[in-house]
Formats: sequence, structure tokens, C-alpha cells
Amino acid sequence: MTSVRVMHNRGMFWTLPTIMTWTRIIAIPLIVGVFYLPIAEPMRNLIATVMFIVFAATDWLDGFLARKLNQTSAFGAFLDPVADKFLVCASLLVLVHLQRADVFVALIIIGREIAISALREWMAQIGAAKSVAVHMIGKVKTVVQMVAIPFLLFDGHLFGFIDTGLWGQWLIWVSAVLTVWSMVYYLQKAIPEIRARTK
Repeated sequence: MTSVRVMHNRGMFWTLPTIMTWTRIIAIPLIVGVFYLPIAEPMRNLIATVMFIVFAATDWLDGFLARKLNQTSAFGAFLDPVADKFLVCASLLVLVHLQRADVFVALIIIGREIAISALREWMAQIGAAKSVAVHMIGKVKTVVQMVAIPFLLFDGHLFGFIDTGLWGQWLIWVSAVLTVWSMVYYLQKAIPEIRARTK
């Protein structure tokens, strides 16, 4: 019985959906490494953009496959948001280094992810995880981020007339505003639980 349980636990780490989630973490050094390649900057930008879009798309695909193949697991549910946050935060740091994103924006977004992750962990420990479940504001924030980041990585003219650098700058600031808004929303939901346990 113990050996069967061990094999089952190992299997959680290497299901197809989980492997796809792992690729988002593996993508981080690959995207960073692109900007050290001895090739022209427009080509580096294009490669990094395509890589980000492809790896970011696995976020939807791994969830779809997990449900389709009935391979959902507690480990997968834990790893999925971690991989997303790693990919977004690492990409933001690259953009700050390239001077395509303001460090203040990166601090807002990364700081919010740390704060809300810690809040959700604490709320789960006290059995109130539903109070800080993902809300539409958080989903919209994520969508805006996932458009802004590849725009800033590309940093050129799409179809000859869309200035992705300019649009990316606007979108990343919109994302920062939504980030603060969503953080305030989740904190408001958590405050009653916090007060109830500090009396």
C-alpha cells in the first residue's frame, strides 16, 4: 500500500499538465538568456516575445488538459499560480533592466503578488480561503499584464503602425492600477476574518 501511494505521489509531479506548468518556470532563464545572445536587438526582442507568449499560453492549456484528462491534483493547483508569478515577475525584472518598465511599476506588481500570496496562505490556514478567492478584478489585471509584457518585450512596430513600446507602457501602468485595486479588494474581504481572530 505504501509503495502504491509513493508511486501515486511521484505521478503528480510528472503528469502532462504538470509538466506544462514546469515549462513556465524553465522558460525564465531562457527568456533572460535571449538578451545575451550575440544577435541584433530586434531579433532578440522577437524571440523573447514569442517565447513569452508560447509559455504563457500553457497556463490555459495545462488547466484544460488537467480537467480533460482528469489529472487535477493539489500539487498542480499549488504549482500553477507559482509558475505564473515567477514568469511575470522575472519578465518584469528583465524589462526594468532594459529600461522599458519603471521600477516603481515592478515594485507594485511584485509586492502585491507577495502580499496576496501570503494573505491567501494565512486565510487557508484559518479555513477562510473562499474570502480571498480569485475575483474578476484579479483576472482583468492578469489579462492586461499578459498583453503589456510581450508588447514591452517586442518594443517595436507591430504590423508597421502599432507602437508596442508605447502601448506596453500604458498597459503596464493600467496593470499597476488594477494591481492596487485588486489588492485593496482582497484586503477588504480578509479584514473581517482578521478582526474576528484578533479580538
